[in-house]
Amino acid sequence: MKLKHILLALTVVLIGWFIYDSFSQPGPDDLEGDFKETAFYRNENNTGPIIRIYAVTVSDTLWSQMQQYGEYMPHTKYGNTKVYFFPEGKPAPTEVQPGNQPIPAPFRENCLGVYEKDAMSQVTFTRYPFSR
Repeated sequence: MKLKHILLALTVVLIGWFIYDSFSQPGPDDLEGDFKETAFYRNENNTGPIIRIYAVTVSDTLWSQMQQYGEYMPHTKYGNTKVYFFPEGKPAPTEVQPGNQPIPAPFRENCLGVYEKDAMSQVTFTRYPFSR
């Protein structure tokens, strides 16, 4: 009987630890920078490459935090995920669209950076992508 109680207690502790670990994973809300999503696009194609485009405002230019935010965004194998970052308090798009210019022209000058994870899971982070 004693072994049975020890195994039961060990099982309860392990299950508790698994539950705690599942709910305490880091996420975008844990990052500095007060990230707020202002626009999102996802194509309706569920059998081919999934394209996701986000526009996000951020309170500070913490480049590593922006890149980490991009890492937290969902990505599908052979899909493409792009996150455009804009400063809080300046105009940011409320709609994004697919294509070569997903960000409307009036907002491009405010873009701080863009995070992209492509179809082969290659990550690029470009600072001030529209200032050329």
